[in-house]
Amino acid sequence: MTQPPRSSAAPPAPGVPTLPTVPPQQPAPARPAPAGARGAVAPPRRTAFAEGADRLRAAAATEPGRLRLIGAVLALLVVAFGAVSAWQADDRAAAADDVLRKSQPLSSAAADIYRSLADANTAASSGFLAGGQETQESRERYEKDIRTAAEKLVLAAGSSDPHSRSAQTIAKLNRLLPEYKGLIERARANNRQGYPLGGAYLRYANDTMQTEMLPAAEDLYTSENERLRGDYAHATPYPWAAIALGLIALAALAWAQHRSYARTNRVLNHGLVAATAATTVVLLWLVVGHSVARAGLDDSYDHGVRSLNVLHDARIASLKARGNENLTLVSRGAETVEVGGEFKDRFDVAFQASMKDLAAGLTAAADLADDEAGERPVRTAAGSMDIWKQRHQQARDADDAGDYQAALRKIIGDRGDEPTGECFDSVDRSLETALKHEKLEFERAAGDGRDAMTGLPAGAALLAVLGAAGALLGIGRRLSEYR
Repeated sequence: MTQPPRSSAAPPAPGVPTLPTVPPQQPAPARPAPAGARGAVAPPRRTAFAEGADRLRAAAATEPGRLRLIGAVLALLVVAFGAVSAWQADDRAAAADDVLRKSQPLSSAAADIYRSLADANTAASSGFLAGGQETQESRERYEKDIRTAAEKLVLAAGSSDPHSRSAQTIAKLNRLLPEYKGLIERARANNRQGYPLGGAYLRYANDTMQTEMLPAAEDLYTSENERLRGDYAHATPYPWAAIALGLIALAALAWAQHRSYARTNRVLNHGLVAATAATTVVLLWLVVGHSVARAGLDDSYDHGVRSLNVLHDARIASLKARGNENLTLVSRGAETVEVGGEFKDRFDVAFQASMKDLAAGLTAAADLADDEAGERPVRTAAGSMDIWKQRHQQARDADDAGDYQAALRKIIGDRGDEPTGECFDSVDRSLETALKHEKLEFERAAGDGRDAMTGLPAGAALLAVLGAAGALLGIGRRLSEYR
């Protein structure tokens, strides 16, 4: 039988007290090094974002915490929707107001500058053809046109950006206008004394007008039209960002109400219903109001701005034609151009080109006119233009036959002579009537478009605040059940 192994230590003697056995010592745990000690490594500090995320996770672990998060998100969505709606609605309303009160009036002012300069040039040449006996009517017309051009330049300068292309063009016209007036006065002074030098001064003044001033005025007109189109492009697009936020807010509110119903079996939460109603009203107001505004602005462009532009172009063409017609007699064939292998009077060639532009403009204006009041003056202008062409050809035939006085009577004679000036005046008056009518049409349609967004920015902001408050109250009612 195997014996258990014996201990090598002897048993204690009887009566001798035994000492306690001391266990072997374990190494003491290392103490963390004090802060600032050499070689110490501080534990990484957690970021505020991480701590916030932990708090959110802890809050989301309980139903009250989840409700608080839901309430905060709903309020944030509704407020964001209201803020973006107010911003985009106000931005588009401001652009629509610029269309009505700023860019379109400036476009018309630029067209008036061109018309006034061209008409002043026409009046000056007509007075020159009358010789030393320039009529008071011709003189007053010239002075009126110069004043109108100067006033419109001041208006355009006050509304243009300091370093824009329009500002540079206006500065150029302001510099050239007194130079042109000086040339016209020299032409008149020499003409009254019967000096042929007067015709040279008049042609030089006309060249200044045709090659520098009118192109600059046309450039200003083009720039203002581009600005007008830019305002339209800014005012008409739908506010997609606000619409998207509104749909997201409604979806979130619907989900919150469904969640509340599933957990409490209560059909309605008054606060959430109020928030949903406010958000729905803002979204519908935004969509319907902007749709009405867009329709009004589109109508103002299609039946207002386009017609105004065509009529302005037609009026400018008639002014060019009249000026070139007068200069045909002033130059008496001194300036020619080659056309189709033969030399023709330069100003008569320009007259024919301007009459083609006038005919094309009147045709386009008749197509764009949407009522009898707008179409009638255009038809009258077209009839006067046809008579103008006939009388002009009679004047050219007389001039080619060597009868200069007969040709002169056909151009600037009295009404008994049936001059072309009578036809030009009829065309100009008819176009002015059509312009006034189309301007009223534009102002009505653009005003309707702008008014459709009246009150929308402030209303959207107010309803969004009420909606956010309703969402918080609705969630707060649920939270009160846990207290």
